[in-house]
Amino acid sequence: MVDKTTEIDIDRIIEMAWEDRTPFSAIEMQFGYTESDVIKLMRNELKLSSFKLWRKRVNSKVSKKHLSKRSSDINRFKCSRQNAISNNKISKR
Repeated sequence: MVDKTTEIDIDRIIEMAWEDRTPFSAIEMQFGYTESDVIKLMRNELKLSSFKLWRKRVNSKVSKKHLSKRSSDINRFKCSRQNAISNNKISKR
């Protein structure tokens, strides 16, 4: 796990972890957090009930957090409409 993670980075990691279509590999590539690091972070940062809901969702068939659950047609980490969203600072990086 990366030691010098800012609160802004932690917020973004949590946001990405809650997104169904953002795989753990995208979080690792961007922040250096492995899946187990993300689980530890979520356990520490969320209320117990929220953490349990998140884990249940990640392990469900709805979530595509694990690349093995994703369709091979999906080869990107962001929405195809990402640049069209106004006031989205992430797309302007």
